[in-house]
Amino acid sequence: MRTIIVTGSAGLIGSETVKRFGKDGACVVGIDNDMRAQFFGAEASTKKTRDDLIANVRAYEHHNVDIRDADKISELFKQHRGQIEAVVHTASQPSHDWAARDPQTDFTVNANGTLNLLEAARNFCPEAPFIFTSTNKVYGDTPNRLPLHELEKRWEIEPGHEYEPGISETMSIDYTKHSLFGASKTAADILVQEYGRYFGMPTVSFRGGCLTGPAHAGTELHGFLSYLMICTVSGRLYRVFGYKGKQVRDNIHSYDLVEAFAEFMDAPRVSEVYNIGGSRYSNCSVLEAIELCEEISGRKLSWNYEETNRIGDHIWWISDVRKFQQHYPAWKFRYDLREILMEIHRAVRESM
Repeated sequence: MRTIIVTGSAGLIGSETVKRFGKDGACVVGIDNDMRAQFFGAEASTKKTRDDLIANVRAYEHHNVDIRDADKISELFKQHRGQIEAVVHTASQPSHDWAARDPQTDFTVNANGTLNLLEAARNFCPEAPFIFTSTNKVYGDTPNRLPLHELEKRWEIEPGHEYEPGISETMSIDYTKHSLFGASKTAADILVQEYGRYFGMPTVSFRGGCLTGPAHAGTELHGFLSYLMICTVSGRLYRVFGYKGKQVRDNIHSYDLVEAFAEFMDAPRVSEVYNIGGSRYSNCSVLEAIELCEEISGRKLSWNYEETNRIGDHIWWISDVRKFQQHYPAWKFRYDLREILMEIHRAVRESM
């Protein structure tokens, strides 16, 4: 039976992947030990999602394994040798704020964990597409050097700039402050590319903007739109950090991202890199997102402003997805920003 291995299988992107390919009849082998609860507390636990997947996805096989355990990862891949059709690696420590508190854990999860998975794939399924959810933080704070101008509710790039449609993969990842999280993810990103080039494996790094959706267990340190809606609906105080709240993010629904994974699986390439996000189709500033959350929920958000921005935070990020669309022209966006937030609002209401 065709088998898809998914790490971080109970997280936002991992669970979407499990459901997508489980519905297609694949056996999905999930790896998730709920480190999100360790990173961000009990409210960020993925246990409920894990239990739902076990109960509702017919051919789902869950493993409470730490990706830093090379022996267990290798043994799991060995058990499924000859059946593995793809590996989707979404597990990570995802917060640059958290990484500074414990750099060793951050690096071993993000970099060493990725290396363990690549080695297992090389040994037991070298022809299977290896899909890695990287991050736009590999570019560090280089985007903050772009010529930006201030509008009423957002920062925007100067008209006519080469990155006006969005930031492409041509941006350098050198000579920049990445944050420790960005450094560990960059190490993983380069490893994924190198296993592709050196060993001829079909690997891809999807460098994501804000990945979001109704299954996101948002917290202050990770999960921008989800946490913002949670605060709006619950009355919890929300804090805006720096840049006058006009910093811009593009946002892509987990469904649209996983459909991009599926396109790559159907026609894999060797050692590819794609910036992926909401692009010009789905983006907002923090101030614009607050207004939209208030409009959708019918509630006013309680928030305050802190002048100091987060280290490594981008003032303006919009992904240029044209390279991916050129390689995979059948892929289209399904969800715009309003639809994303409406789904998140429903999910937050149902969880309360």
